[in-house]
Amino acid sequence: MILTDPRAAFHPGTRSLRRTVATTASLLALVAASPVLAQTPPAPAIQTGPAPSASPAETGTVNRILVEGNQRIDQTTVLSYLPIQPGDTIDPVILDVAIRTLTRTQLFADVQIGLQENGDLVVRIVENPIINQVVFEGNSAISEDKLTEEVTIGPRGIYTRARVQEDVGKIIELYRLSGRISATVTPKLVQLEQNRVDVVFEIDEGPETGVQAITFLGNAAFSDSDLREVMVTKQSQWWRLFTKNDNYDPGRLDYDREQLRKFYTNRGYYDFRIISAVAELAPDDSAFAMTLTVDEGSKYNFGDIQVVTENDRLNADFLELLLPIRSGDLYESDKIESSVDALTFAAGSAGYAFVDINPTYRPNPETDTIDVTFNVSEGQRVYVDRINIIGNTRTIDRVIRRELMLTEGDAFNRTLVERSRNNLRGLGFFKEVTIEESRSAAPDRSVVNVSVEEQPTGELSVGAGFSSVDSFVVNLGISERNFRGRGQNFVSRIEWGSLRQQIDFRFTEPRFLGRDVGAGFDLFHSRYDFQDESSFDYRSTGAGLRLSYPLNGYSSLSSRYFIKDDEIIVPTGYCSANGVGSRALCEQVGASLNSSAGYTLFVNRRNDPIRPTRGWTGSIRQDFAGLGGDVNYVKTEVDATVYYGITPSWIVSVAGSSGYVTGWNGDAIRINDRFFKGGNTFRGFENAGMGPRDLTTNDALGGNFYAVGTVQLTVPNGLPEQYGIRTELFVDVGTLGVLDDRYTLGTNGLVDTSIADDLSLRASAGLSVHWRSPMGPIRFDFSQILSEEEYDRTETFRFSTSTQF
Repeated sequence: MILTDPRAAFHPGTRSLRRTVATTASLLALVAASPVLAQTPPAPAIQTGPAPSASPAETGTVNRILVEGNQRIDQTTVLSYLPIQPGDTIDPVILDVAIRTLTRTQLFADVQIGLQENGDLVVRIVENPIINQVVFEGNSAISEDKLTEEVTIGPRGIYTRARVQEDVGKIIELYRLSGRISATVTPKLVQLEQNRVDVVFEIDEGPETGVQAITFLGNAAFSDSDLREVMVTKQSQWWRLFTKNDNYDPGRLDYDREQLRKFYTNRGYYDFRIISAVAELAPDDSAFAMTLTVDEGSKYNFGDIQVVTENDRLNADFLELLLPIRSGDLYESDKIESSVDALTFAAGSAGYAFVDINPTYRPNPETDTIDVTFNVSEGQRVYVDRINIIGNTRTIDRVIRRELMLTEGDAFNRTLVERSRNNLRGLGFFKEVTIEESRSAAPDRSVVNVSVEEQPTGELSVGAGFSSVDSFVVNLGISERNFRGRGQNFVSRIEWGSLRQQIDFRFTEPRFLGRDVGAGFDLFHSRYDFQDESSFDYRSTGAGLRLSYPLNGYSSLSSRYFIKDDEIIVPTGYCSANGVGSRALCEQVGASLNSSAGYTLFVNRRNDPIRPTRGWTGSIRQDFAGLGGDVNYVKTEVDATVYYGITPSWIVSVAGSSGYVTGWNGDAIRINDRFFKGGNTFRGFENAGMGPRDLTTNDALGGNFYAVGTVQLTVPNGLPEQYGIRTELFVDVGTLGVLDDRYTLGTNGLVDTSIADDLSLRASAGLSVHWRSPMGPIRFDFSQILSEEEYDRTETFRFSTSTQF
């Protein structure tokens, strides 16, 4: 095994001693055998040298072709590349072309071709080595897996100097992007037997090059600190442990220049420009000092706004009403883009898929206004000729097509295209969904290309955990949201914890009998420990059937039927004559059969099913118990949520929900059918920590009525999105109460003072942190109580985990 110095391995003008001796011996033998042999310049066995040339004295007719020196490459393969056949007449030019042709295959380190006196054309070759393994040494900041993905060479591949040099550049670029400007890479070879080599990349990562300072010159309207907040690149500080944006990256600096331009042009500075951006490296190579010189220019307002269209079917006056711009408003470049999107969307909704909207600007420096004219040019009405589904390696085409609002032959409608994209994203089967249209052969036809990127939809979970909600819990489950690629959903789960035990199986067919109807069934058995909250355990075993179908593109109606055996269990002696049990609870101890049917009407007008920034959702849910069984009630719940995105990172949501359950046929509402609030449903209060309570036993009793409102603000936390951490500020306000009279009145018909049921207002505020951790979703709630009753149970901190099924 010989370790070759990189200067010998990679410099065209040097050779190793071993290769020089071998080459000299082969040349002497070749000259002795044939004085008219054309030769290539000798090259090391581990490199491809410069293109060789033939001797001008070689001419004649080829009788036969002999290949010598090949070890692993078959002779027929060599001849297939050779542009010479027996019977051809050759000259120096043809020989030169043949040598260059074989050299360009990168299979050979050396090629020599000569014509002997008997007409035999001798092709002597030296094969390029085979790579045995690729080794990285000295890397710690970047993993070996990431480096392996970056390089083009690999085991069992053919070694060439050019490919190794190219990979050296890729590795250095990778380190540069990670903030290590001074990183160096030295490639070396280890020669093995049978013409094999190990390629070793020796890496000196060097120090991480930070950003010592970011300074601005020429800015008057905004301070340096304001502009630094706009940039992605940050000054190096000790607390920036989870970000790589505090190192110097020239590519990121180009992005920062664009961010600064957007910042200024969105605040009226139409003439803003960056004169220069200079980065100076410290003498010790530890950090850069960045200086950006800007010219802010004057502040402009919008002047005259017009829409000009060539098509009479698109009314210019109507299109102007769609623009988010009015004369006199502060000039904002984002409003120009929003206007173009609005006009494009309006034209697409009218069936004109291919429109060209060109805004022209007329600055008026005297009045500091900008006149903008939107020139709309569109073709004829377009119809969908063909819909192509691309990228679905697992999900069958039918599952995707049934979510599309367009079919072949329909008039193209951009509104329906966007709704189709949201439908596909809402399935949760795909990481990315893009829908693009392109022109067909006919001028009035378009081709719609639906590109999807599959993501895992199955989950096998085996885990154990602890939280302030469920204490210790062990779970085993398997779920699949896209079973057999047909969009079917099934869940099988076993969960065993100190507070709850649950076994359930659910299956859903989204297109039952080929129709736009979802159908499914549920089997379940569960037991909940409410001893800490209300001195009882609750057991439920049952089954259910479900049907759902869309009413239109925004709303759906689902129906269900459930039958279950419920049982309320209290500790031994709790309800005895000498026990301390609550009368409101003891009257309900035992089993009951619940047979109920219900429906849910759901409306979704969000602009995005995953991260909405506009729109709202609402639902109404009712269940009727008493279709047989032992309990009779009507339970109604309504809720609505409105979303408003101040920016893509600052999103406000306002939610409200209310519910009421009442018995019929003389039945009172059992404790397991009432509403409980607290914990994850009302932050700042423990599970069942608010609402009616037996003051004697301190047992929570739940309520027949609740109303809860939430205002929530999603705020940026400075962490990259891939960390999966989302932070929210919240305020929860609500009430819970209204028990049946039989529980609030004593045997004498007077109010039972031991039962607290005042329907008072509760409120809390705080911070919620959601983390999509490798162990599953984790949530942290930090709360401050604003309003409570003295008998409520409150908490200031809660963390909980959950497994998504």
